[in-house]
Amino acid sequence: MTIDILTLFPKMFDGFLSESIIKRAIEKGIVKINIINFRDFSRLNNHQVDDTPYGGGGGMVLMVPPLVEAIESRKTAESKVILMCPQGKTYTEEKALKLKQEKHLILVCGHYEGFDERIRNFVDEEISIGDYILTGGEIPAMAVSDSIIRLLDGVIKEESYQEESFSNNLLDYPTYTKPLEFRGLKVPDILLSGNHEKIKEWRRLEQIKKTKAKRNDLLK
Repeated sequence: MTIDILTLFPKMFDGFLSESIIKRAIEKGIVKINIINFRDFSRLNNHQVDDTPYGGGGGMVLMVPPLVEAIESRKTAESKVILMCPQGKTYTEEKALKLKQEKHLILVCGHYEGFDERIRNFVDEEISIGDYILTGGEIPAMAVSDSIIRLLDGVIKEESYQEESFSNNLLDYPTYTKPLEFRGLKVPDILLSGNHEKIKEWRRLEQIKKTKAKRNDLLK
């Protein structure tokens, strides 16, 4: 998979690309991530990419020409172009599983007051990571990329994500490791029983119990 991220702040991605699971996925050749500064596509002498809004109002609006030219410089027949935007559909694990099937993603990061509305004619869809506003689309682009990359074959073991939160509309079951007891808090006996069928049943019940208590809206 190839992921192209269009941004005005490429250095924000330095740590994201050079640490942990993402770094290993890149080194293995499982994913290729390109960070493109769409300021480079401005045709103005000062490389300006934003201007004041028509009709008045506060803030600066990203102009459409540099964004579209940046998109078109990377786009192929296999590309899916996604606008990171609070007006988009709320991102879910189900969506991550669909996007992992794509060969090429182009993620467009906004900034300042927003985009010229006409940019929406040049993208395939819009994604929001929640009902709140951030200073730009860089953090959402990292979140979406991370959630997809970890699902790609060879990045992590499939069993690691098959039963985690949201994979079956349930939150994850409780997990424990050493020591057996800490300040009077003990590991449940069932996990020490060696009875894998009973453990599986217990985990399923704990998933349901936790989901009812914390995210009842997920239950169908």
